[in-house]
Amino acid sequence: MESDVSRPKVVVGVDGSHSSKEALRWAVRYAGLVDGTVDAVAVWELPGLYGWSGPAVDMDVDEDETRQKVSQELTDVLGSDAAGSVRTHVVHGNAADVLLRAAEGAEVLVVGSRGRGGFARALLGSVSQHVSQHASCPVVIVRSGQQ
Repeated sequence: MESDVSRPKVVVGVDGSHSSKEALRWAVRYAGLVDGTVDAVAVWELPGLYGWSGPAVDMDVDEDETRQKVSQELTDVLGSDAAGSVRTHVVHGNAADVLLRAAEGAEVLVVGSRGRGGFARALLGSVSQHVSQHASCPVVIVRSGQQ
C-alpha cells in the first residue's frame, strides 16, 4: 500500500455496515482537517478456506465482487466526486491483521463497531477490539447511530 510521506495517512476499514459508513465519513472529515490522505481498506476472507480441502469457489470472483461493493459504498457515502479522492485497497486475509498492517505509519486507524442490539451494543466487535489493542497508531472506533 503506497503512501504519500508528505501528508498524514488516515486508514479506514470498510465492510458495508452502518458503522463502517460512519467510520468512512469520520475518516474523510478528519483527513480534511489535517490535510491527509484516506486509504479505505476492505478485507475479504472465505470461510473454511484454510481447511484441508481446496476452495470450491473462484477467488477472483470474490475479490472482484468485494471491489465493486467497496466502490459502491464509497460513492453512496461520499458522492462520486469525493469517492475518487479515497484510495481503495481490497486485501484477502484476516480483517484485524490486514488493518494493522495497513495502519503502519498512519496518523490514525478508523474502524466501525458493529453492535447487535441489547447488551451487545455496549461491547466492541472483535476486529475493533483487536486493532485497538495492537495498532501502532491511535485508533478511532465509530459507532453507528442506527440500531
